[in-house]
Amino acid sequence: MPSKLYVGNLAYTVSGADLQELFAQAGEVQSATVITDKFSGQSKGFGFVEMASSGDAATAIQRFNDADLKGRNIKVSEAKPRTSNGGGGGGASRGRNRW
Repeated sequence: MPSKLYVGNLAYTVSGADLQELFAQAGEVQSATVITDKFSGQSKGFGFVEMASSGDAATAIQRFNDADLKGRNIKVSEAKPRTSNGGGGGGASRGRNRW
């Protein structure tokens, strides 16, 4: 069963290939992605790695949490599932009528 990991505190120069190469040392990597800003294309400083098994994921957490990658101590943990909370909301009128 694949396990998805959250990888935080990434240097802006880290790529998905860098994550792939690092996490392959702990087991089979199915995917490695650095999240980027959709407008500027710059890294947001975090990403996700999907390992082939939960055992590989546990090994990766143990080996790489707080490890140095390109000058920064990365944070590695099990990714939490996305929650559907309905989105933005639109803002409050704070007691003023807006007709």
